[in-house]
This record gives sequence, structure tokens and C-alpha cells, in this order.
Amino acid sequence: MAAPVRNLPVNGDRIAEDIDALAAITEPGRPYTRRAFTPMFLRGRAWLARRFHAAGLVTHIDASGNLIGHRPGTDPKAGTIMIGSHSDTVPDGGRFDGVAGVIAALEVARSLGPQLRHNIEIVDFLAEEVSIFGVSCVGSRGLAMVRPAEWLDRKADNSTLRDCIVEVGGKPDAQPQRKDIKAFLELHIEQGPVLPAENLDIGVVTAIAGITRIEIIVEGRADHAGTTPMGHRLDALAAASSLVIAIEQLAELIAEGPKHFAATVGEFSIEPNAANVVPSRARLLIDARAEYRPDMERFMAELAVLTEGIASATGVTIQPPLTISDNPPTALDPDVLDILDQSASAVGARHRRMASGAGHDTAWMARITKAAMIFIPCRDGRSHSPEEFAETADIALGAAVLLEAVKRLDAKLG
Repeated sequence: MAAPVRNLPVNGDRIAEDIDALAAITEPGRPYTRRAFTPMFLRGRAWLARRFHAAGLVTHIDASGNLIGHRPGTDPKAGTIMIGSHSDTVPDGGRFDGVAGVIAALEVARSLGPQLRHNIEIVDFLAEEVSIFGVSCVGSRGLAMVRPAEWLDRKADNSTLRDCIVEVGGKPDAQPQRKDIKAFLELHIEQGPVLPAENLDIGVVTAIAGITRIEIIVEGRADHAGTTPMGHRLDALAAASSLVIAIEQLAELIAEGPKHFAATVGEFSIEPNAANVVPSRARLLIDARAEYRPDMERFMAELAVLTEGIASATGVTIQPPLTISDNPPTALDPDVLDILDQSASAVGARHRRMASGAGHDTAWMARITKAAMIFIPCRDGRSHSPEEFAETADIALGAAVLLEAVKRLDAKLG
């Protein structure tokens, strides 16, 4: 719950009305579902564009398919401070994830008062969530000019990603390099339990964890489940089960350190998957996340030792862990973090520094500008579900911190 702060420079009722209106634009029978590149997403985008325009912003879709509302500054040479998040959702759960950040940014634009020296831009990034094309952060990667070119030829539902970016108004083969963005800020629900558990209002996000996905294949031997004695089996599932427990124990050990670390066996399959056959093969996919790169390197090194040990003890063959993808952690800008600390204190928000275990558009914006994030609490830490919820008072307080930070950045940036 938000601290009892009065006379906030933002309008909480207006924030709540906007979030409720956008939440109502959803797939029938599926609460809070507006997946990127769907007709419902385009309806939500059209609604946002009208709200941007009503706030006095000049709107356009950039080449990467991002919706941008522009408010000019007094100094054309000063550059741009960009704030925002995303309005697309996962299936059946996205009332506040991303949306709170877009609406808070819009409320900042409505509450700024006289022109600042810098341009202010409000952004709704395209396809932050994993889309039908199996990739995420499409708009922010495009703006940062790090979206892989081959992504544009990915196909889904008889369309390519290139086709769909064009459909939302973008020009995917013509993204110009932007050198005017001097800072980027994103407000987002925490999607975890730390802020509610510690009765805090604001998380100042220091880093976005790197994500590494690792595949492990366990090869045993198929035998008759009824006639093969227990001591004569090469059961791939039994060995893989021991490995899953060992992975959890290793992750818990590393997570005892001062930096954020988590590892999950999120995919698991066996063959032949028949009741009367000893499993001959198991596949595991590990999702590991680390704020501190040496923690990930330690995990990968010790994982290799674990697999060798379990293979030796059980007689099965375990292929060396295969790294499927490996994205390093992103440290956020220390100067902007200081400004966020100062801004939270200025509006009376109880705050702490913390890392993000989830990926965000900010990770890609940090490639091209000074960037940082603000977390606000969400009920019970729940997210990506219909039960995801954030109090209006918490969002409003976060928007007030965001507003104060924008003003301080305007005064400090060159």
C-alpha cells in the first residue's frame, strides 16, 4: 500500500479511469488480453493515440512500430527525455503489466505544466511480451537498432513479422538511428513480492538480470517396466529427476549471495512417455537469471559437474549442457538511479534499490541512452495472471516519482 502522501502533483482518479478503460479493451471472455499484432491490440493502440492527442501530444508510429507522443521542449538542441512502457499483454493477464507504465507516463505529460528545456516523449513499445513470432521486445530492440534482421522473416499465421510491423504503421526496414534520446525511464509493477513484504512504495531498479537458457538431454534405455529388475535399468526419468533437484539446490545456494539469482527447470519432457516402458530419454530446459554475471558463470560451471556426477552414478548418458540463449545482465545508469532515489525521497515515498528478475524494454534502451526503472508494488507479487493488481494510490505515487525525476533530469542533463 502507498504511503499516506497528500497533494500529489498527479491525478490518481484520471490514472485509474485510463487503466480501467484500456482494461476493457480485451478479447471476449479473456480478461486483460491484448496480444501484439491482434485486432484488439490495434483497438487499444487507437484508444491510446486519442488519449495522447487529448493530452496535447503530437503522435506518430515510428519505424519500429512504437506509438510515440511528443511534447516539444524550449531548446531544440537539448534532446529528448523518453518515458513509457508497453500496452500489449500475455494471454489472460495484463491489466497493469506495462499498462501502468504507459498511463503513468501519460499522466506525467498531463501534469508537467510549463514547457521543459528537453522534448518529452511518451512511448508505447511494440510487442514487449513474447509475440506469436516467438520473440519479445520487438519495438525497443528496433529503436535501439539491435533487433536481428532475420527476425523480420519469421512467420506466423501466414504473415511475417515484417508484414505485421507494417500493419501497425511501422517501416521495419527503415529505422533511423536516434541520437537525441538523452534519458529513458520506465515505471512498472514489480511482478514480485519484495515491495509488499517490506511495506515499501518504490523500487529503484539497479539492473535487469541476464537470462540464460540451457538444454540438457538425458539418454537412458527403454525396457519393459514390468519385467526389468530395478537394478538393471537405465531410467532416464529417474536420473533427470535427481538432476532437477540438484539444480534447485544449486540455485538456492547461489541465491544466498547479495545479488539476484534464480534458476527454473521450466520445460521437461520424456520419451516414450508410456506407462509400461522405462523412460529412455528426458529433456530439460533451464531458465536461469542473474543480476551478477559471475553468478551465472558459477552456475554453468557447477551444472556441468552435476551432470557428470549424476551420469556416473546412474549409468545413463547426459549430454553436456547446451546453452540455447545467453543474454548478459544490464546495469542501469548510476546517475539516473541517484535521481530516482532523490525523487522518491522528495515525494515521501519509502524506497529501496533492487534488481529486476524479469526482462523489460529498459534493457534495450540502456544500449543507447541513460536508463533506469521504477518499480511499484503489485498485490501478493502476482503478475501474468487475471489476479494481477496494483492499487491506484501506488501507481499515482510512482507517477509522482516519475514526474519529479523527469524535472530533475531536465535540469541536470546537458
